[in-house]
Amino acid sequence: MPDGSPWPAISLVTPSFNQAPFIEETLRSVLLQGYPRLELVVIDGGSQDGTVEILRKYEPWLTYWVSEPDGGQAHAINKGLARMTGDYVGWLNSDDYLLPGALRTWAELIRAQPQAVLWVGATQLIDRDGDLLELHRPRLGDLRALAMWNFEAEFYQPECLFSRPACEQVGGLDERLHFALDPDLWMRLRGIGEFAACDVPVACARIYPEAKSQRDAAVLQMELIAMAFQRGQPEAARERLIRFGQAMTDAYRTQRKARRLRNRLRTFFVQRIVEPAGRLMGKPPRR
Repeated sequence: MPDGSPWPAISLVTPSFNQAPFIEETLRSVLLQGYPRLELVVIDGGSQDGTVEILRKYEPWLTYWVSEPDGGQAHAINKGLARMTGDYVGWLNSDDYLLPGALRTWAELIRAQPQAVLWVGATQLIDRDGDLLELHRPRLGDLRALAMWNFEAEFYQPECLFSRPACEQVGGLDERLHFALDPDLWMRLRGIGEFAACDVPVACARIYPEAKSQRDAAVLQMELIAMAFQRGQPEAARERLIRFGQAMTDAYRTQRKARRLRNRLRTFFVQRIVEPAGRLMGKPPRR
């Protein structure tokens, strides 16, 4: 580093399943960082869409890769973490990517705040085609704030790097979770140490309807409620449950109003257009 100290050893794992349109960009965003102490592991769940051919293309620069069925994203990430030797680790989903200089930014943040167990930058949110939607700056907090994820604390997983020993201490990712696996890990890490953050963008997170967190938002909320209970924040869990119930009620009322409006429009169309036209043509009214 500029002060003569060695660069921190960083290891990243990319879990993947049928993400051929995106994964090459993901891999190149890491490999082209020019970072001197880097491991990149890819755990693919047995893709059949051309992903394996891309992994073979980049095999000389990957620390390890495999393509075989697994137990889901958390299981794949844990498999990758088990093969890592770096002191600082993270995962980068196969439809997200790092920005130039991301690893250096993390290294400098680690150097400035070595007592932390998790280091967070900022994230550029992009759409499926890579167009910028907004810049998201991290919102950190205590255990209560993390239990109220999205409401009081929020940061995107691609912008995070965490201590491998600390991750091992809390038991890695909970493989029972499919949507709230990252805030659940952040809660357990926060229980044993501090977080550090900066506003420098380090990653791009892709937001599009087919993405898992967008596709099954209701299931994500249920996992977050269960997570808050399990991690010792029952009041936050109750508040999340109340908010979730209110949101579902509001959505139902909105749908009910939309149905009533459609029925009124249908009645208007039949009574004012279809039936008069039928009478003019000598046809019986349509009901």
